[in-house]
Amino acid sequence: MQKFCPLISYMKETAIYIHIPFCDHKCIYCDFYSITPLTKTLDYFECLKKEIEFYALKESEGREIISIYFGGGTPSLMHPGYIQGLIETIKRNFNVRPEAEISLETNPGTVDKSKLADFRRAGVNRLSIGVQSFNNSELKFLTRIHNAALAEGTVYYALDSGIENVNIDLIFNLPDQSDEIWRSNLEKAISLPVKHISAYSLILEPGTILNKMVIDGKAKIQNNSFDAGLYEYAINFLEKHGFSQYEVSNFAKEGFECVHNNAYWKYKDYLSFGASAHSFIGNKRWWNYSGLSFYLKSVIEKGNAEAGAEYLNGEQMLQEYVMLALRSGGIELNEFYSLFGKKWIEENRKELSLLNENGLIIYSSEKIKLTKKGYLLCDEILSRLN
Repeated sequence: MQKFCPLISYMKETAIYIHIPFCDHKCIYCDFYSITPLTKTLDYFECLKKEIEFYALKESEGREIISIYFGGGTPSLMHPGYIQGLIETIKRNFNVRPEAEISLETNPGTVDKSKLADFRRAGVNRLSIGVQSFNNSELKFLTRIHNAALAEGTVYYALDSGIENVNIDLIFNLPDQSDEIWRSNLEKAISLPVKHISAYSLILEPGTILNKMVIDGKAKIQNNSFDAGLYEYAINFLEKHGFSQYEVSNFAKEGFECVHNNAYWKYKDYLSFGASAHSFIGNKRWWNYSGLSFYLKSVIEKGNAEAGAEYLNGEQMLQEYVMLALRSGGIELNEFYSLFGKKWIEENRKELSLLNENGLIIYSSEKIKLTKKGYLLCDEILSRLN
């Protein structure tokens, strides 16, 4: 008699990302595709549904959706009914895990307790709140629409609405940011009932208003040594207060690591919908048109908005896998061997042993993982591995 194996054992874990480009205004540091006019919102959401249905016909079989992430832009600016419609469309067309993480990027100033309760009823069970700072002067400089009190209040609105899994984003090494301001931001963050904290070093992106301000001498970014000091303080401070570092910029209480982010770090497949969205399935990576009009026209005409694609070879996939794994939970060697064999490990064994001796990695027969000290030098370490 043939042994029965449950279908779920053959399911490939997959994440879904949905880009909502609409914003109240463009912040000076942001380089994500976003637009301020809201005149074509309904058309956009109808095209999102059409795009989801298009890829469901091609890619739904054999997949289990473990996370749905609404990013932007400002998804929380939208009516909860629009978000609910997308979640329902995904659930109709894909096999969505019952306990799937469904995250919504949220800006303080775009929600209240009632609206968050509506998002919760729509299916959202995790919020990522773009706080960035609890210092009002810094918030004004960043051109955020909220103040510190509203940011703090949004966390409590989330809990009151039934969303207990809350992340807050913070940015460090802002122009004129002192040690004291950064420490104050962290102290406020850990005093709140949040499960996850993302701490990002400010990056000057070409084309942003802030980048031009620096070029014109109207703002000055502090040096790498100062930046590293703020980052090291954050690692030690957050760990001391129960937030374990599981990726270069992300810290979580036990059991609350972001499922969606981990899908990226663990090199899982992901499907992305919306203008400028990027997808990765197997060895194919493709991206959508960024302009709203191009996106809408393409989806209406052919069901998708693919603007370009690339196919990765084995060496490219190995290098990406190593980079993503070392940035996060580390390289699980048994899995690595099954995917890529042992050649890369043998070629880098001397360097790995040296990194281990210098306390930058933990190198065992089961795993290769960065230490706290190693996280501080992540890019340098990656450059030393072939």
